[in-house]
Parts: sequence; structure tokens; C-alpha cells
Amino acid sequence: MKVFVIGLDCAPPELVFERFDLPNIQGLMDCWGELKSTIPPITCPAWMSMVTGKNPGKLGFYGFRNRKGFSYDEMWIANSLAVKEDTVWDVLSRENKRVSIVGVPQTYPPKPVNGLMVTSFLTPDTDHQYTYPESVKTEIENLVGKYLVDVENFRTDDKARLLSQIYEMTEKRCKVVKHYLKQKWDFFMWVEMGPDRIQHGLWKYFDKKQPREWKDVSTLMIG
Repeated sequence: MKVFVIGLDCAPPELVFERFDLPNIQGLMDCWGELKSTIPPITCPAWMSMVTGKNPGKLGFYGFRNRKGFSYDEMWIANSLAVKEDTVWDVLSRENKRVSIVGVPQTYPPKPVNGLMVTSFLTPDTDHQYTYPESVKTEIENLVGKYLVDVENFRTDDKARLLSQIYEMTEKRCKVVKHYLKQKWDFFMWVEMGPDRIQHGLWKYFDKKQPREWKDVSTLMIG
């Protein structure tokens, strides 16, 4: 049996499954149920809680930016080095199952797996090693050219440029995912950050419940 996990970061279920017409995604709902998120319900630590089965307290982080000790001056970023618990792909790798991990938050820097890993938006840029094994980086560049781990400045006022970047990033990621789906794997997990960047940049134009005076600062309030 194979397991393929698709994650749409910051995509509200009521929009994906009810309000919008998304027949391909909605067609997967033969068997489904609601899940509770973490506290806080944000990208970090939610995805790592999901794949480790540990809550934020046991993981040791509640967000991407954390204070060092009790100082207000120094911060550390919760990247993959902060994740000390086994992920599902760690367990499967030890059981000799082949895994493919693409875009899951907190996977940079990449760690060895029995398969391949393409890291996510915490990657500084594609000049850094963002894949395991290293050869996957060359394969991706031959496939899509310059790979986009994230969009630039998703809080920009240039919304047309933002959407163009998101479309380019998502199209390239989908091409990479389709390519590796054709290869051998037992567990495949892909998280797409495009919905998150759309929410940050454009939610204030969509949410009719927001008071008008809040709209200029609403992108600062969305997790």
C-alpha cells in the first residue's frame, strides 16, 4: 500500500471543501473527518506535530522565531535541526520503505532519508543545498530551471507580481511532484505554500467581515 499526503498550507477547509468548486480535491472526500490543529494553529509547529505525533511542548518550539534563553535580543529559527523527534519518514526509512518528501515546512537543512527530500521556504535560496541526495538538485534544475522555494516579499503591494510568482512557484513544484510520483516510493508527502502566500497577500480583499479600517494591517494578523 502506498500513502500520498497532500498539504495545502493555510487553505481554509470551508473554502476548499464547501465554497469553492474544486472537483479534483473534493472528489477525494469519500472518507474524511475533521482534525484539531495545534496550539498555536500555525505552520510551525503544526506540520511537525502532524508528522511526529508530538505536541509543541514536547517538540520544544511554538513558532519559527524563538527567544534564546530569556533574552529579548537573541532569536533562533526552528528549522529541521530543532526537530529532535522522529518523523514518519524517519520511521519508514528505518523500515526500508522508500519516501519522497517535497516542500514540508521545517525540512531545511535536509536530512538523510531512504528516498529523496526537497526542502521548503526556510531554505535561504537555491544556492544552498536544498535536496537529499544532492543529485536531486541537479535533476530539478534540469527539469524546471531555477526552482522557487518561496516567493519574494509576499506582503508586497504589487499583487499582480505576487500572484505571478505564486503561479510560477506552484507550477514548478507540481512539475517536480509529478516527476517523482512516477518513480518508486511507498510514502510521498507534498506541502504547497502557495495558498499561504495568497492568504497573507490577498485575504484582506476577500474577507468581508473585516472592518474597513483593519484592511491595511490585516496581512500582519494572519498566521
